[in-house]
Amino acid sequence: MAIADGDCPLPATLTMPNGPGPFPAVVLVHGSGPNDRDESIGPNKPFKDLAWGLATRGIAVLRYEKRTKQCPTQMVQSLATLTVNEETVNDALAAVEHLRGVPAVDPDRVFVLGHSLGGTVAPRIAARDPRLAGLILLAASNRNLADLMVEQNEYLALLDGNITADEQQALADLRRQAERAKALDFKEGEVILGAGRAYWADILAYDPIATARSLAVPMLILQGERDYQVTLVDFAAWKEGLAGRAGVQFKSYPALNHLFIAGSGQPNPGEYDVPGNVAREVVDDIAAWIAGLH
Repeated sequence: MAIADGDCPLPATLTMPNGPGPFPAVVLVHGSGPNDRDESIGPNKPFKDLAWGLATRGIAVLRYEKRTKQCPTQMVQSLATLTVNEETVNDALAAVEHLRGVPAVDPDRVFVLGHSLGGTVAPRIAARDPRLAGLILLAASNRNLADLMVEQNEYLALLDGNITADEQQALADLRRQAERAKALDFKEGEVILGAGRAYWADILAYDPIATARSLAVPMLILQGERDYQVTLVDFAAWKEGLAGRAGVQFKSYPALNHLFIAGSGQPNPGEYDVPGNVAREVVDDIAAWIAGLH
């Protein structure tokens, strides 16, 4: 199975519950970077966990290879014009339409679940497809991506309690690049922080909270409290920005990290190399929320 037409079809996996249906269904939308359909990080496969877990609870799940993973050469060649639409949004919309055509899927109960960057752009996806039944945002940032990159690298540099001279220089260089990206200070064909001017202009023009506030669809916003990549600062901003807006539920999980896998101690990237699974509570909460909308 593949989604998206053209010269780069994206291999996909549809995980179906037992029985005839029709079932509610979810499209999983990746975070940043060249992710596979399982959103594999080390030995962990959070999208596979979500797909299997939700399918056992009567929900069909479609996951697919991200375009930057499946067709990296074409992505590099299009950096000058690439935006979040070409990277993520268009393919998510194609996946939604594919699901609506599956006979055992209820076409009026198709949801988008976005993780990290996928959660950030989920409101944009819904703005382009008002027929969506709802959005599920996992670890979704609402702040400027360049600032977030600086914050994450500062956190990592401080993990051992000491910032070396080399680390200080690297952080200073990163801050300068981030400021240039935010100012759209690009030379012809230049790439800053992995993206061209068109991409950064698109990111800067997009307000996730304002877009979400304009939508009529229900939303479930989930956050791991041990997440150092997208933090409780973002979660609090979603709560404040959507305060008073009907149909939005929030929940955070004290023990969970960016992958929604449980851990302990100081959050660090090394724990992504430790085998684990998305917490059962997260799968249960998503399934219960979808069932409650019926």
